[in-house]
Amino acid sequence: MKENLEISIEDYFQKVEELKNDGYEMMVDLTAIDWFRKKEPRFEVVVNFLSVSKNKRISIKVKLNDELTIPSITSLYPSANFYEREVFDMFGINFENHPDLTRILMPDDWVGHPLRKDYGTGRIPVQFKNAPKVD
Repeated sequence: MKENLEISIEDYFQKVEELKNDGYEMMVDLTAIDWFRKKEPRFEVVVNFLSVSKNKRISIKVKLNDELTIPSITSLYPSANFYEREVFDMFGINFENHPDLTRILMPDDWVGHPLRKDYGTGRIPVQFKNAPKVD
């Protein structure tokens, strides 16, 4: 059985703390969604938790305001560290009180956030062997 909750940024850390105290031993996944041109607010953070002892799952969705800042949960679930860094790197969402909020996938001098829907795709022309040349 899986439960889905939508909560505010203000209630996020407290709710995660409650889940930890209620026996949700694992933070399974943390990611973000970019609803560019589809929904407002544009960004959501989605976090999935698992209680092995209760055989229950719960998913939390948090809609972000224009500041793109949300509290870090690494103090409660240390495994959130790298997930939060990935979301920071790919979407540009900041996690307050994160112990080391630095890029994890892209080079440190990279400009932009590649998983945003408005990020340019770039294109490198490829010429295959024995293929007709295209101008």
